[in-house]
Amino acid sequence: MEKQEVFRHLNTQLKNSEIKQDEFLKDYTYTKIGGQADFLIFPKNYEDIQTVVAFAKNNEIPLTIMGNGSNVLIRDGGIRGLVLNLTQLKNIESDGHYITAQSGARIIDASRFALEKSLTGLEFACGIPGSVGGALYMNAGAYGGEVSDVLESALIIDEDGEISKVSAGQLELSYRTSSIQKRGLIVLEAHFHLEPGNGQEIKSKMDELTFLRESKQPLEYPSCGSVFKRPPGYYAGKLIQDSGLQGYRVGGAEVSKKHAGFIVNVNQATAKDYLSVIEHVQESVKDHFGVTLETEVKIIGEEPRE
Repeated sequence: MEKQEVFRHLNTQLKNSEIKQDEFLKDYTYTKIGGQADFLIFPKNYEDIQTVVAFAKNNEIPLTIMGNGSNVLIRDGGIRGLVLNLTQLKNIESDGHYITAQSGARIIDASRFALEKSLTGLEFACGIPGSVGGALYMNAGAYGGEVSDVLESALIIDEDGEISKVSAGQLELSYRTSSIQKRGLIVLEAHFHLEPGNGQEIKSKMDELTFLRESKQPLEYPSCGSVFKRPPGYYAGKLIQDSGLQGYRVGGAEVSKKHAGFIVNVNQATAKDYLSVIEHVQESVKDHFGVTLETEVKIIGEEPRE
């Protein structure tokens, strides 16, 4: 289908969504990097998501799911087809020991909501910038806790556009991966099972973790967070630091001088700059220590057209 025809169909079928054409994705990522999306869609209800999934499948149009862009690197050529941005789905509510958060809500906000309700278990997430959906997608974790510790179940849309509730066990959550990634599922809601706690103790723990994050991480620059997975028996940041790579720079992308596990956008970096730094870091660490660093950040999109 021609782009204008796709645009007309989307506007006809989606009554509760904002649709943008040829939109630069750098305005929606934490790295401030990313080329144009053919169509960027902001659904406000689950029915519109199902409509988009069906439309993409029936017309063989690529479909990409995007949260708040905290752990993603989008290439400079952008993304073809449809991009679903779920950040409008951000409701969070509680029922006893349970918190239900929509996929577009920030996991930080879910953690703060738990504090308001004096529920413990989500303190580890108080500094994770990703969305709830993204946190499930990669089983996000920090400071000894991870999503799989507290997730009870999730509401998802499967490959056929069907909505169903699945248990945490069915999502196969393990270190920075899940069946959400493997099967291309779309998270609509997460249901967390927490425990009653002391509000002051919960706040003290969150304050402590926030201090650690702010003191150690280069939050003053745009970045995608930790670039690499933790290799068995090692810490990625320590390997990069010991390889003498802090301050290594290509264009506007630089290995952080504050925390070697981060690559920061210090001056209008492109995805090409970022990828060049990633490749150099991987080669150097392999040469120095014989360790292969795997990327944790999700790298998507296309190279620019010639």
